[in-house]
Amino acid sequence: MFDTVLVANRGEIAVRVIRTLRSMGIRSVAVFSDADAGARHVREADTAVRLGPAPAAQSYLSTERILDAAARSGARAVHPGYGFLAENAGFARACAEAGLVFIGPPADAIALMGDKIRAKETVQAAGVPVVPGGRDPHLAEAARDLGAPVLLKPSAGGGGKGMRLVRDMSTLDDEIAAARREARASFGDDTLLVERWVDRPRHIEIQVLADAHGNVVHLGERECSLQRRHQKIIEEAPSVLLDEATRAAMGEAAVQAARSCGYRGAGTVEFIVPGGDPSQYYFMEMNTRLQVEHPVTELVTGLDLVEWQVRVAAGEPLSLGQDDITLTGHAVEARICAEDPARGFLPSGGTVLMLREPQGDGVRTDSGLTEGTEVGSLYDPMLSKVIAYGPDRATALRKLRAALAGTVTLGVQTNAGFLRRLLAHPAVVRGELDTGLVERVVDELVATEVPEEVYEAAAAVRLQALEPEGGGWIDPFSVPSGWRMGGTPRSVAVPLRVTDPVEYTPRGSRTVTGDSVAVTLDGVRHTFHRAADWLGRDGDAWHVRDHDPVAASLGRSGHLGADSLTAPMPGTVTVVKVAVGDEVTAGQSLLVVEAMKMEHVISAPHAGTVAELDVTPGTTVAMDQVLAVITPHEEVAR
Repeated sequence: MFDTVLVANRGEIAVRVIRTLRSMGIRSVAVFSDADAGARHVREADTAVRLGPAPAAQSYLSTERILDAAARSGARAVHPGYGFLAENAGFARACAEAGLVFIGPPADAIALMGDKIRAKETVQAAGVPVVPGGRDPHLAEAARDLGAPVLLKPSAGGGGKGMRLVRDMSTLDDEIAAARREARASFGDDTLLVERWVDRPRHIEIQVLADAHGNVVHLGERECSLQRRHQKIIEEAPSVLLDEATRAAMGEAAVQAARSCGYRGAGTVEFIVPGGDPSQYYFMEMNTRLQVEHPVTELVTGLDLVEWQVRVAAGEPLSLGQDDITLTGHAVEARICAEDPARGFLPSGGTVLMLREPQGDGVRTDSGLTEGTEVGSLYDPMLSKVIAYGPDRATALRKLRAALAGTVTLGVQTNAGFLRRLLAHPAVVRGELDTGLVERVVDELVATEVPEEVYEAAAAVRLQALEPEGGGWIDPFSVPSGWRMGGTPRSVAVPLRVTDPVEYTPRGSRTVTGDSVAVTLDGVRHTFHRAADWLGRDGDAWHVRDHDPVAASLGRSGHLGADSLTAPMPGTVTVVKVAVGDEVTAGQSLLVVEAMKMEHVISAPHAGTVAELDVTPGTTVAMDQVLAVITPHEEVAR
């Protein structure tokens, strides 16, 4: 067994791996970029090694720097977590060449299963059913032979990037060109494959474990059908769709897929399943690493998958056979991401001012956060995972909804409230899931209106701040009570901005403390968490700021009527297409802001002249930071 293991990752997965290493008596080594110098995974490891500047290419993606960190810290093995280098065959080979054990599958298995075309051909030869389709160089011909609808997919990567659903064959050539561009940008390879589209499909995956002695077992399935933009957001184990016979058949197919590539360690075989006929399942791909959603399998099997990864990498045989594995109870996981549902799920960021993460009584939170953590735009937006376990699905769902209601991350907008509402949706409660469900119901679940009690609580906090401190005589004109000489008190309006600015007049009773505020409105008491100018309740959060209507009416730099273009999310300006003085047309693309693997184009709201331009390519910007000012043409002519 290893005495020291380097964890080549960050955030919640690094913390989670370190936890198991500690329980096994293994010394852990963390690595960190300059942006993560004070991060939780750095503090929890036994030792930590700086990699370099914040960009991933110069830190977490640098094979040379990670291998150097392993050598300097005395590590004998490297655990890659997921993301970054976890599915990089070149990195696995480099570890072996440096005399390090890569805690994962052989490099050849990573390379084979990382190529979706070769992977399909390999597992098909092993008797695993695959989705009918075709590949380059006869992609268009194969698509037309299949007939609409078809799904275009990059061969070299996943995560939804480059995927295109084609329902109208007249658009096929354009969609192929667009898919190639995105695949090339994301993976450096524009090779595509095409598959028959399965309407209202379910995404079900099988967890496998394999050792170096020829033993392969499966640990049952996970239902991952609740997705948004091809990204999983809720996962559960087991699936309500499968009966025991189908579970056994899919499990055996997953085992054969693992054997076909000489797999070793923990891996996941993903299947697409028609909701109306679960017996017709098809292989999609194999993820040659630990999955984000592995905790739900751990809770229903009682196995620590990270521990088994380490034991297998150390050469130990599996001590359990297929008949030893049973699934008990039900587990559901929700991914907490730094994104703002009310703004189209754009990435968010900021400083974590208050953090409350549920634990215990059937609830587990895997997190990389602490109060004071700076959530920036350089890395993946997932912050943590909240997982609930119960004897049955209804109990697990109820516990997870309660846990999300108790999750507080003030200072950074998250999707916790949205996920809580999703888990209460009737279709989810009934288990009637498919990969398109979230997109169909998303508008029902995004809270677009700010509840009146939020303004009441915000006004209470603002009024308390205006009240004079100290004893003795108080000038009545300095107290925000509406007092006036010779008349009855007038109501006091407080200018606030949550989404749109409002003038709000408090009308309820209130109690404000250091970290909470309670207001009673129409006989109903509402309690909020409070940190600086943030309020939170039931997983939702509101950033409340004072609103100065005079300053707002003048606009940026006092130019009456000038339109300020602001950053929709914290990120980095990657493209600037205009200069001060340029004439622009309505809808013209002016700048591109990138954050957390997402690009957002900033367009001109109207025809006009670029009056100010405050950024250049490479500029890091905060949410709502002014980027440029466009003076309308009609104003110039005035």
